[in-house]
Amino acid sequence: MNVSSATSPQFVQPLTGKTFGLDKAIWCSPDKTPLMVSTLPGITRNDLDSGTRSIWRYAKSLPLKIDRPICLGEGGTPLVSGQFEGANYRFKLEWFSPTGSFKDRGASVLMSYIRHLGITSVVEDSSGNGGAAIAAYGAAAGMNVEILVPAYTQPSKVAQIRAYGANVTLVPGTRQDTEDAAIALSNHVFYASHNWHPMFLQGTKTLGYEIWEDLGFKAPDNIVIPAAAGSNVLGCHLAFEELQAAGEIDRMPRIFVTQPKNCCPLHYALNPDLLEEHAPSFEPTIAEGTAIRQPIRLSEMIEAVSVTGGTTAVLSENEILKAALSLAKQGIYTEPTSAHAAAGASQLLRRGHINPDDETIVILTGSGLKATQFYADHFSKTTTA
Repeated sequence: MNVSSATSPQFVQPLTGKTFGLDKAIWCSPDKTPLMVSTLPGITRNDLDSGTRSIWRYAKSLPLKIDRPICLGEGGTPLVSGQFEGANYRFKLEWFSPTGSFKDRGASVLMSYIRHLGITSVVEDSSGNGGAAIAAYGAAAGMNVEILVPAYTQPSKVAQIRAYGANVTLVPGTRQDTEDAAIALSNHVFYASHNWHPMFLQGTKTLGYEIWEDLGFKAPDNIVIPAAAGSNVLGCHLAFEELQAAGEIDRMPRIFVTQPKNCCPLHYALNPDLLEEHAPSFEPTIAEGTAIRQPIRLSEMIEAVSVTGGTTAVLSENEILKAALSLAKQGIYTEPTSAHAAAGASQLLRRGHINPDDETIVILTGSGLKATQFYADHFSKTTTA
């Protein structure tokens, strides 16, 4: 995923190599393709701000200095040892974040950058967690925030976004319809997209830096990540690339991605023979936060998984349900959206892609409190059955 550039950090269009200054208030290239930040040198353990207990302890890894970051205490999430289906893993509990999901990392950096540019109003589209993060950090920055969500979004997530003072619009149709509606509004207000804007990835890469620090400044053997648009996948890949460039690690961890079988575009992209020249079919899934049919950075996700020696695992709806309930029974209350990472790790172990003795990190991205209705519905059905 190395994107070369001139000496100073810039936005880069990966396909053409065209660059844009970080002082430009843009979220995509002129031809509406996604941008990345040019290759950064990485940091060493001596560059950490050890007195800061948030993602901003890694501030020197960012492409520009932000004097007044918008920080709500994001980062520093627990890494706990546990078991799933008899195998040992370490679970990174990313829901120990101000809004209950990993997206606070990206929102903190993105919204800090947007305020740095002098922007005071933004629009964002989301299936829930990204919108909550942008709304919260927008509120902390005193910005006007408009969040568009699919009409099927869980009411608890909509309520959370509204509680932060954001204006919420429910958009009929698919997740893609919601994104299209937000992009249409971007002609009038800045599009603070957690999927499109490259500065969001600069925030999520702190997850990789934090895992490295959690493990005593070492890289794990494997990282298993539930993903749709891939911001954690790309963020972790960026972090470990930078750490390798800085001489802090001598090998990359393998990156594995889990997706619901009902919506797994990355899996199909890596295994095109499965489609037999037919278009993929997509169906609703209880792992709604990992259900994006056309991730805009699919090629970058393919590279991050492939070059590290990883692969994908897909899970049925029943496997995702069982994983969520199994984790909860050991005190780990996570969204179905991320529970399939644990089930995927077991599948990868059975297939021989990871070994029992490996140091395997499983990323759990969102709190089960985000899916209260899902759990309530499940136990209501089992009680009355």
